[in-house]
Amino acid sequence: MKLFRLHKRFLLMLNAIAILVAFLMHLPELIALSEPEAGSRLFPDVHWANVSYEILFTYLSMLLLFLLNIKVMMPAKPTTELGWKRVAVTFVVTLVVCNLLGKGFVYVHQHLGVPAITATLHHYLHPLRDILIACIVTGTSYLYYQNQRSRRMLLENEQLRTENLVNQYEALKSQLNPHMLFNSLNTLYSLIRESPDKAQNYLQELSRVMRYTLHDNQSHTVALSEEMSFVRSYIYLLQMRYEDNLHFEIEIPQELLQRQVPLMAVQMLVENAVKHNEISNRKPLTIRICAQGDSLCVSNRIQPRLSDGSSTCIGLANLSKRYRLLFGRDITIEENEKNFQVTLPLI
Repeated sequence: MKLFRLHKRFLLMLNAIAILVAFLMHLPELIALSEPEAGSRLFPDVHWANVSYEILFTYLSMLLLFLLNIKVMMPAKPTTELGWKRVAVTFVVTLVVCNLLGKGFVYVHQHLGVPAITATLHHYLHPLRDILIACIVTGTSYLYYQNQRSRRMLLENEQLRTENLVNQYEALKSQLNPHMLFNSLNTLYSLIRESPDKAQNYLQELSRVMRYTLHDNQSHTVALSEEMSFVRSYIYLLQMRYEDNLHFEIEIPQELLQRQVPLMAVQMLVENAVKHNEISNRKPLTIRICAQGDSLCVSNRIQPRLSDGSSTCIGLANLSKRYRLLFGRDITIEENEKNFQVTLPLI
């Protein structure tokens, strides 16, 4: 039932409006009661009981008219646009019902002896009061509906925006996982040919790494401590292949390990450095992972591979998008002739 879905504040507002209008509609009679000599000419034989019953009747009538408006005016779908025809019909129905209620009150007064104002001026004012009441009730209901409709549309738009961000994030994540798996399988293929024993250990560590990458993290972020634990497993895989030609320097204060980063953010930067730089006896590669203030920096010397024709844009662009989607922040990329560095904000 629509009534039970109304907001409590709206019900309180309806009561306040009904009480205020009930008193204002009978303000001339109340003034006449406070000035008996002047009031007796306009409202002869007026008494407090008569005015009190009239005010109570107006209050109850307005509540009933509000319920009628909710039933007649409100569309089935909360977000449907309220047309002027529906509003006009509601106003006419409200006006007719208001007039019928007034006639009903007169009938009760005449046959059951309920106190009421019988002055001629009071009866002349009834049509004007009916129109004013119909305007107030219909206008209030219309404004309330428009306000609720706007709030629902804003809420739905926000929900759609959130769903869109989640979909974008999952699309980016789905691009990263196959990329890492492809590179890891290439490494495993090389180790199988060169050292079957190392390949077996490598496969065990690879399974641990893949469990992490395939883990369904609903928050899409992890603590830096968890990410670094994964990165160290990934480093093991890399050093199984490159041995003493690949070095890592990791310096992260303990107090920063509870900060948040996107899933696989640090690993992607390590993989990026290994993929696009020469690693050999002639040119060993050192990758530094260190904290700078509230950020984490991953840097290395630039040692371009002669045969490397691929680009680093896809992985870094995805990481940048994920940061913007999750945190509204962005990564910083610095490159010169000698060094390449990416700075990740720690959230």
